[in-house]
Amino acid sequence: MNISEANQPEFNEPRLAINRVYTRRGDTGQTSLVGGQRVPKDSLRLEAYGTVDELNSFVGMARQSCVESNTQRLADILHRVQHELFNAGSILATLPEDVHPKQARIMPEDAAQLEREMDLMNEDLAPLRSFVLPGGSRLNAELHVCRTICRRAERICVGLDRETPIDPAIITYLNRLSDAFFVWSRWASHQTQTAEVLWEPNLAASRLTHSS
Repeated sequence: MNISEANQPEFNEPRLAINRVYTRRGDTGQTSLVGGQRVPKDSLRLEAYGTVDELNSFVGMARQSCVESNTQRLADILHRVQHELFNAGSILATLPEDVHPKQARIMPEDAAQLEREMDLMNEDLAPLRSFVLPGGSRLNAELHVCRTICRRAERICVGLDRETPIDPAIITYLNRLSDAFFVWSRWASHQTQTAEVLWEPNLAASRLTHSS
């Protein structure tokens, strides 16, 4: 354990038993936050942690593609990110006054670790001379899907923060994570020796029709 890890709080282990998935309590368009408050399912807070949950599902898909393409280093990182996203969702699903001191959450070190990993992986990559398009491999495309969902989650959290303050570490983390997905998409293509798909504006139908 390094010094930074020693300074991190110890979170409580979750204590729950899920014996039945359906409760019928959500049939009226409301659901419960961690503190028990009933809120509409289309509230901005639910949109925030629901989008983080959506992102987590796509990260799981990308992680499986990593395993299948022998990029285990990235698979391990994405596995950690899935836990971090669940920690973020835990806080977003809780009103600020109900957050427990030992409740799982995003810490500044989580974003700092993403920065370190981006810097290391960027060392393997050639400088970009053009914008890139998602694709070239399934893994690359899935990481770009993760990137765009992460950006959406960040935008929703910014809006929620204007309505009621949320932990700023979450917004910082999502911002850094979306950048990381971009770097990881390029790194994955490099590791699997897959050519990146470069943006070519003159391939648009309007340009091709005009040229002919």
